[in-house]
Amino acid sequence: MPNLPSWKELFPEQQTDAELDTVLARAQCLNLPAGMRVFIPGATCENYLLVGRGRVRVQLLTAGGREVVLYHVGEGDSCVLTTSCLLGASTYPAEGITETEVMAFTLSARDFNQGLDTSPGFRHFVFANLGRRLSEVIVRMEQVAFAPIDARLASCLLTLAGQQGHLELTHQTLAVELGSAREVISRHLKRFEDHGWVRLGRGNIEVLDSAALQDIARLS
Repeated sequence: MPNLPSWKELFPEQQTDAELDTVLARAQCLNLPAGMRVFIPGATCENYLLVGRGRVRVQLLTAGGREVVLYHVGEGDSCVLTTSCLLGASTYPAEGITETEVMAFTLSARDFNQGLDTSPGFRHFVFANLGRRLSEVIVRMEQVAFAPIDARLASCLLTLAGQQGHLELTHQTLAVELGSAREVISRHLKRFEDHGWVRLGRGNIEVLDSAALQDIARLS
């Protein structure tokens, strides 16, 4: 990834002060390939992480052996679990996997704590990110627990397909994303196809009627 931006270019809302500049001078920039585990359950959290480019998926393995996506960490985001594990000196309860190539900034636990102790700007930045991301996670968990699966599937298809109206992923990947079983997702996708709302291919889905999917997504 050429021409890597600076921390301040990626996070212009960051309030700066002399103490923060001292801490940020020790920040490390990492380039990670797609499909790499960033952390695993039971691991000790040693670094504060902020994603500059790319996307990380944070997921949990349930007692029944099903993978459930908790949230994604995108550009300009911090990881809720990383922050909470650092603050609570606890181990990770889930795993994080890079979905794309990722460029991220990291601070050691020592530098993270020093920043919290000495820099009002850094302290505000950390807790503002934590609060915003935690709210998003709660909304997602409410949807997983209470929203109809067809509504969540329709919303997910629209989000992932974007303006191109096409996405390349398997039914199993969608099932993990939505916290459901592959058979359930396949059944609903077949129904969507029968209605002419999508076209299914091997490892890809084409959205044909976004208006119909939007109507279903509103039920979530």
